[in-house]
Amino acid sequence: MKSRDLVRFFFSVLAVGAVITSVVGFALEWGKYQKLFISFEILEIASVLFWFIGVGMIFSVISQMGFVVFLTVHRFALEIFRSHSLWNTIQLFLVIFVLFDLAYLRFLFFGENESFLPYLWLPLFIGVFALIVAYFKQQQSSKKTFISAMFLMVVITSLEWFPALRVNEEDWLYLMLFPLLGCNAFQLLAMPRFSKAKAT
Repeated sequence: MKSRDLVRFFFSVLAVGAVITSVVGFALEWGKYQKLFISFEILEIASVLFWFIGVGMIFSVISQMGFVVFLTVHRFALEIFRSHSLWNTIQLFLVIFVLFDLAYLRFLFFGENESFLPYLWLPLFIGVFALIVAYFKQQQSSKKTFISAMFLMVVITSLEWFPALRVNEEDWLYLMLFPLLGCNAFQLLAMPRFSKAKAT
């Protein structure tokens, strides 16, 4: 990828993070912000939107750093194990392990006298979303990319999401998760188009 395409890619991911965070941010507390739209308070809306855009860009940068880590780890792992199938097996194990821990460990640390069921839906959502993204990545390139795409969408996203997981405040969990998932999916699926932009 040429430097010009890399810059375009960087700012495109920034835009994805800003847009998703803004939409999710307003949706999470719509009852609070609805009156601003009804009374058409432009300055208040703009200030809140500006804050969401800034936060979304921070999430986007976190996502992009995670994506670089993913590419680096993937390349080193293929060199070390010298077998795509072995590396895929390790990645699949880590995906299952992380999805289980996202439910079990959160319940263990934060589920005081609560049912285990509410702690299942976020890992299930992440797993289903990862499957969908991995399916499209497989269609875009080859079957070998399916497990690696799952690894990015589950394991790397969970590592990026860790600050919100530690706090375990519901609004922050959602506010951070959706932009990270969106940015990681965008990077995974859109990067080939940016890298081929000058070749076509």
